Amino acid sequence: MWTTTERRTTISLSPPSTPRLRLRPAAPPGSARPVLDGAWWPRSTDPVAELPGLILALQDHGLIDDQRPITHVLLRVDDWDSRPRRLRIDGPADTRVVRLSWFDSLPSGLLTAIHADGRRVDLFTVPVSTPQAEAEASMELASHPHNLLHTPDLLAALTPPSGRMDRSGAPTVSESGWESEGGRLRERLAAH
Repeated sequence: MWTTTERRTTISLSPPSTPRLRLRPAAPPGSARPVLDGAWWPRSTDPVAELPGLILALQDHGLIDDQRPITHVLLRVDDWDSRPRRLRIDGPADTRVVRLSWFDSLPSGLLTAIHADGRRVDLFTVPVSTPQAEAEASMELASHPHNLLHTPDLLAALTPPSGRMDRSGAPTVSESGWESEGGRLRERLAAH
C-alpha cells in the first residue's frame, strides 16, 4: 500500500525547458529493436525541472496519428537528486500525470519512457557535467542508426583512458585537447 507521500503528485513550478535531445531516425517496419533510441543531455540532475520538457518532446516525436502519451518513466536512482513518484506534465494540449519508477538495477545513464500503448523509448542520458563537444559526440553516437553501444559503453567512452595521464592524474595536453573535441567518441562513431 502506498503512503500519502508516495501518492503525492509533484508539479514543476517552471515551464518545461527545450530538451537537448537527439533521436535516431525511424526504422522501417519489421526492423530489429535498436540498442538505444537516442540520447538526452539534461541541464541538471533535478527530475522535476528536466523531465517535463523531455516527456513533451518525446510525445511530439513520430507520426501525427501515432502519438500516444507517455505514462511511465524508468530511471536509475543514482543519476538524479530527488525521486518523485508522480509528476504532473502541463502540455500545450492537456495536463497529465506520469508515473516515475526508480531502480538501482538500471544501467547508469539509461532512461526508459513508456507510452500508453506499451511502446518504449530507451535513451542514453549524458551526464550533466560533460563538456559540450563530448556530450554532442556521445548524443550523435547514441542516436546513430548503426549504434550497437549500450549506456555503460557510452559512459566509458566519456572517461579518459588509463595510461594517458600526467603525474598529477590529469590527461596529457594532447589527450585533453583531443578529448575536448569529442575525440574518442568521434572515433567510435567513425567506426560504425
